[in-house]
Amino acid sequence: MNTTLYPQAMRMLAMCTAFWALSFPAMKALSLTQQKMAPETSVWFITALSVFYRFVLAGICLVPWVLRARPWLTRSELNQGLLIGLIGGVGVVLQMDGLSYTDASTSAFLTQFYCAIIPVWMAWKHRQLPSRRVVLCVVLVLAGVAILSGFDWRKMSFRRGELETLLASVIFTGQILWLGHPGFAGNRTLPFSMVMFFTMALTALPVAVAASPGAPAWVGLYAHRGALTSLAVLVFLSALGGYLLMNHWQKHVPATHAGMIYCLEPVFASAFALFLPGWFSEFAGIEYSNEKPGWRLVAGGVLITLANAGLQWGSGENRNKEGPRG
Repeated sequence: MNTTLYPQAMRMLAMCTAFWALSFPAMKALSLTQQKMAPETSVWFITALSVFYRFVLAGICLVPWVLRARPWLTRSELNQGLLIGLIGGVGVVLQMDGLSYTDASTSAFLTQFYCAIIPVWMAWKHRQLPSRRVVLCVVLVLAGVAILSGFDWRKMSFRRGELETLLASVIFTGQILWLGHPGFAGNRTLPFSMVMFFTMALTALPVAVAASPGAPAWVGLYAHRGALTSLAVLVFLSALGGYLLMNHWQKHVPATHAGMIYCLEPVFASAFALFLPGWFSEFAGIEYSNEKPGWRLVAGGVLITLANAGLQWGSGENRNKEGPRG
């Protein structure tokens, strides 16, 4: 890990979570728009189709840039793109299905559990317990996410939804660890990201095909300016903006630290929910109300921010000890 790039990498990964967070109001607005256009259409089809279009279009956008490079694609870049794309695609599908069988607050909390799984994996792999600072930061992050999501322990039960969401979190852990694997350190961001996007799209495709009401729906659901605008946000900001930042900068950050800074995503999502739904509603002609600010956003955001600020203290040597790469 290049410790001189660590501060900039942490800022770029924080920006990455902001781009990802835009996907929550954009996906919700897209779903509401398309349900209004075709109320009989399965939500599963709407969701899977948006995931497919989101990533296949992101991959197509990168094709001209990759074709200008020489070589276009190395075997290592192909392997990394296929591996991370498959892991990410399976994780997204499991998260989608799990959300159908559990509360949104429980899903939001369990999805972020990779911030605790990564230090446990690192401790086992390197036969070295995480520092007290890392443990404290993990506790602060989980407490912040629990408050932010409104997670209620009394409603917790480990059934299909919870188990699938936890499995998705484990899979996302693998995505973070493989992204920082030393064997892929020399890979170029754009070529392997292109492969990753196409692989994630192909992972969602069978779900869309299985739930499809017919060929016309694949085009008809996007014959509205509101649907196209939401899709553009998902492609250019959430996919291209978020994932390219992640793929380029995460290698300069220990996996433990990356897992915790990614927990800023629900903070940004809650902040965007204060004003973006109203904008989408006015533009797309749907009923999607802004959320009201409350103590959960402030308290949860402060705890998660404090945890990430705590990672900034200390020398680069300590960072390497606290969070070795995968």
